[in-house]
Amino acid sequence: MNLIGTKWKPLILFHLLEGSLRSGKLQKKIPEISNKMFTQTVRDLEKDGLISRKVFPVVPPKVKYSLTNKGKSLEDILRSLDKWGSENYLD
Repeated sequence: MNLIGTKWKPLILFHLLEGSLRSGKLQKKIPEISNKMFTQTVRDLEKDGLISRKVFPVVPPKVKYSLTNKGKSLEDILRSLDKWGSENYLD
C-alpha cells in the first residue's frame, strides 16, 4: 500500500495502462491534480520503480511516462479498483 496508497498514484498508473503518455497529456487526464502534486507523484512512482520517464532532447523539453514491468504487474488491481468504483460510486 505504501507504493500506491495515495490519492493520485492509482490514477496516474491507471491512465498509463493505455500506454506511454507525454507529461502534459497525462496531467490533463487528471484535471484536479496540481502541477506540484503531479510532479511529486510521478517522481515517487519513478523512484519506486513503477513508471519510467524518458526525456527527449528537444526544445521545449518532451517527457514521456510509461509503466515498468513492476507497474504493469498492478494492472489487475487497478482495473478491479476501477470496476469497484464504477459499481459503488454514490452521487
